Formats: sequence, structure tokens, C-alpha cells
Amino acid sequence: MGSRRVLSLSSTPSLLVILFCFGPFSHINAKVNLTGPSSTPINRDLYHTSHALMEQIKALVHRHPDKLYMETFRSKNKGYHAEMTVVTYCRNRKQIDDKSKYRILLSFGQHGRELITSELALRILSILSKEQSLPNVDPLSLHNLFERLVIKVVPMENMNGRELVEAGDLCERRNGRGVDLNRNWSVDWGKKEKDYDPYEENPGTAPFSEPETQIMRKLCLSFEPHIWINVHSGMEALFMPYDHKNTTPDGLPSYRMKLMLQRLNHLHCKGRCLVGSGGGSVGYLAHGTATDYMFDVARVPMAFTFEIYGDGTASAKDCFKMFNPIDQTTFNRVLNDWSAAFIAMFNMSTHQLDELRSNTTGSNLDKFVSIDDYRNGYLMDRRSSYGKKMEVLDLGMQEIRTYFRLFFLSSVLLLLMFCCRISKRIRPIISGMTF
Repeated sequence: MGSRRVLSLSSTPSLLVILFCFGPFSHINAKVNLTGPSSTPINRDLYHTSHALMEQIKALVHRHPDKLYMETFRSKNKGYHAEMTVVTYCRNRKQIDDKSKYRILLSFGQHGRELITSELALRILSILSKEQSLPNVDPLSLHNLFERLVIKVVPMENMNGRELVEAGDLCERRNGRGVDLNRNWSVDWGKKEKDYDPYEENPGTAPFSEPETQIMRKLCLSFEPHIWINVHSGMEALFMPYDHKNTTPDGLPSYRMKLMLQRLNHLHCKGRCLVGSGGGSVGYLAHGTATDYMFDVARVPMAFTFEIYGDGTASAKDCFKMFNPIDQTTFNRVLNDWSAAFIAMFNMSTHQLDELRSNTTGSNLDKFVSIDDYRNGYLMDRRSSYGKKMEVLDLGMQEIRTYFRLFFLSSVLLLLMFCCRISKRIRPIISGMTF
């Protein structure tokens, strides 16, 4: 999920013990004290530049207009601009609005330094378009699976942050104006733990203050996915909600999600991946994350965060090595293994959603209840029957708390100024008195 990385390992034995225990984690609480350069540069033989990668994706879409569709979204806030490319896959583009299909939303590159995640996005799109294949996978079963899906892929959510990394700041995870996009969502936004790092975990001035998260929220609310996966690197893990507390949600659907992740861990991670809630699996809590928003507010039935790679031997300064494979063999293994894991996840998820839909309809087969009705039933009860209104209320309460803090601070400052002025007036009177 995330860890704190410090620059020096030579201070005390207890510090070494802490570092040994917690290792290299990334997506939620990965904290790297950035005062020195990374010792491993970007391997240009393995990794595309951000521009080259997007050109590859654009060319891929151009070659498969029957299956792939690309859109570019732009947003700005107080002079800061962001741009985001979204690729939609549907085996038959004419069926892209077919409500019987399951909708999947995948986000890669939310943190600039995690280059390997965007490479995985390109690989998955190549598999969806059939330009690359998966070994030991039946083509017919893959065809039948893809027939049931509409998938939106965000290959590089944090383009501005990625450009900073390519310019030499290899430890940068934030966006182009220093905000951690995985702290800028509304669920429990702005809360700070004792180990809070204001540099790495800057949540922004308010929930959705950043154009990138504004785009992602609009995309989620318009697309209404059944499955969400936020892809990071820094360790190997399969996380489900919650990030802001050390528990998983209650109920049978949550239990089945965890069983599915455990099965995926066994089949594709060979038992290496941590499984469970982001906040409970590693011991750090993170507030304002995308996955918690997707599950709690957007009511996405299955919301996950996947961590696809981490090098525990990398020093705190060596961010590129910590978050990305640096040799050809490991690079290929990560892309091959996790491509297969994603396809397996799609397959398992659709079967589980089928089962949930079947259980929702009960024995009345004449009246078909869609998965969207399921989402608006059980999942609405999980949070609130008012859905988006609760989000507005949450945002309003957070703003009220912020204004109250500012009011309290202003009052204290005014009181101090008043006391100082009183003190200055009294001092000459006292000095002039004779006893």
C-alpha cells in the first residue's frame, strides 16, 4: 500500500528495523524524502517517453477503429492546466452503450514516477485489440469474455507529473503543481496521520481542487463502472477498500471480493501479493484516495488498487529502481504476468457480478434486474439513499471545517495582537510609577 522511505540508513539500529519491516510500498502512503538524485536513470531501451507512449496508443486506436475509441479531456484550475487521454474498448463499437455489458474503468500513471504502470496500459490495449496475445489462454473464451465488456483505459492520469519525472525528478509522484492526486478525493479528505508527509501527501486546497481528479470524477460519474482498478507500483499487492481505515467493508459482496483477490494472488502472484484493505494490510492509513471514493460515493460494486512491482533492495534515493523494473527480463515478466492477472480478474469479476445479479433477481426469472439496479439497491443502502447528495454534503462539511479552522486561527492571531497592544500601553504606565 505505501511506506515511508528515508534517505539515510545509518542513523540508528531502530531505524533499520523499521525500514526492514515496512519495505517499499507506494500507492497510498509511499513517502520518499526527496533531497538527492536517483542513482538509476530511466532505461530508455525499455520505457517509452510519455509522448512516444501516447503516440503508440494513438496509432493502435487508428489501426482498430472498430474496437477502440480515443478521447482527450482538458481541465484547468487557477492557471493550472491538465490533459488526459481516455481509450474506450468495445468489441463492437456500435454496442458501446449496451447496458447489458459490464463496464470497467482502469487508471494508470496516477503517480508520475511509476512508469511501469503506463507500459502495462499499452500492453493491455494491445491484447484487447488482438495485436498481442496471452499464452495458455483459450482464444474462444477470451473472445466470449471481451464480448461482454466495455473497458475505459486511462493510460497516464498524471501527464504533468510524468513530464517532471522525465525531466529528471525521478522521485516525483505529485502532479504539476505539487498535489498528490491520490489524496485529492473527497472521502475523508484532508485528515492527517501522525506520519503525514506534507511534501509527498499534499491533498490540495480542497477535494477535487486538481483538474486531473475533476476529469476522473466526471469520467466515473458518466461511465458508471461496475469495476474500478487503480494501478500503481512500489510493491506487489491486491487491495480493496478501505484506505482511510484498517478494515474492509461489511457484507457478503465484500467477502467475495476478498476471496477473489486471494485466488488471484495464488494463481498469478504465487502468494507474493498482499491482499486485503489498503489501510489494514500495511499499517498506514490514507485519506482522500480514489478507490475509497469509487466504492463509497460512486458506488462502484468492485473497486480495487493493484500494486504491480516493487524493489525492496532499492535505496531511498533510487526511486526509479524502487518503482520500476530496470532489466529486460523483469520488465517482460511484470507485463506478461500482470496482463494475465488483469484478464483473469475481468473473468472472475464478471462471474461474481453474474452471481450477484442472479441472487438479486431471486426466483422470479420473468423480471430481469440489471446489475445497475443492483448497484442502486444494495450499494445505495451501503452508503446513503441519496448518493451524490451525500457527496455534496461531505464536501460542504469539509469546507465548513476548513473555514472554522481559519476562523479559529484568525481569532487567536487577533487576540495575540490585542494582548501585545495592551501590553505596550501598560508598560509605560508601570515604568512611570513610584513605589
